[in-house]
Amino acid sequence: MSFQLGSSLLDACVLAILAKEDAYGYSLTQQVREVMDISESTLYPVLRRLQKGDYLTTYDQPFQGRNRRYYRITPSGRSKYEELLEEWIDYKQKIDSVLLGGINHE
Repeated sequence: MSFQLGSSLLDACVLAILAKEDAYGYSLTQQVREVMDISESTLYPVLRRLQKGDYLTTYDQPFQGRNRRYYRITPSGRSKYEELLEEWIDYKQKIDSVLLGGINHE
């Protein structure tokens, strides 16, 4: 079974990864894929939207004769991540109370 995940959760995952370290698109896709099914074609519009919102900046770095575009979280991106994380914790607790509320944990 797979649950539908909204754009806010995807934003939170991308910002969480970038809060740890800068990353390039393919690397970000691989890390996000560890928790949800996503393609690069889905991720790049998310990155552009986050960049447009001033949550990310980019820079290019040479790699094997080509430039690789890296994404870096901004201070407003860190604030947004913290806000999304708080919302996720609250949401998760509510879902857990419904899903696990009827289970006897003995």
